[in-house]
Amino acid sequence: RAAALPPDARRSMIVEATLPLLLENGEMVTTRQIADAAGIAEGTIFRAFADKDALIRAVVDAALDTAALERELESIDLQLPFEACLAVAVEILQRRVVDVWRLMSSIGTKYHDRATRPIVDSHALVTLLRANHRHLAVEPTVAARLLRNFTLSVTHPMLVGEPMSPDEIVQLFLHGVSARKSLC
Repeated sequence: RAAALPPDARRSMIVEATLPLLLENGEMVTTRQIADAAGIAEGTIFRAFADKDALIRAVVDAALDTAALERELESIDLQLPFEACLAVAVEILQRRVVDVWRLMSSIGTKYHDRATRPIVDSHALVTLLRANHRHLAVEPTVAARLLRNFTLSVTHPMLVGEPMSPDEIVQLFLHGVSARKSLC
């Protein structure tokens, strides 16, 4: 029998155990599989969630929550050279793009409305860019939006066959596609 947990902690534990099962089985995952993975009785799921759909919606909400992404971006060592900082940030952003895509691809479209939420600026990414503002031709907030959108567009599995590497993204983001010849 699982140790007693406060309701929010129990819900979080069940959500965490369910995510990999959804990636593997999609919405066909059974509550028995979830209970086994969480180390709980199957009935515990239904004390924490109204039904399996409510649990899947909670998993989607948790996966789309940007708090973990922000913490990971905040952990980047700003003492690294600027391009190295950006490469780490891009790697984190790419992982998130793929993780969210994998989840949303594994579940039915009836859950996709959960993904419709406004895109908010990443405070951590803006902070990273602000710390290196002397390298930028645009405001850090604008640069953060551009980097996030560019990374998404060259990483998303439905948009590209093979994603660009973090270093390739950084180079193209910072230096563009121009040969930079003098206009004299």
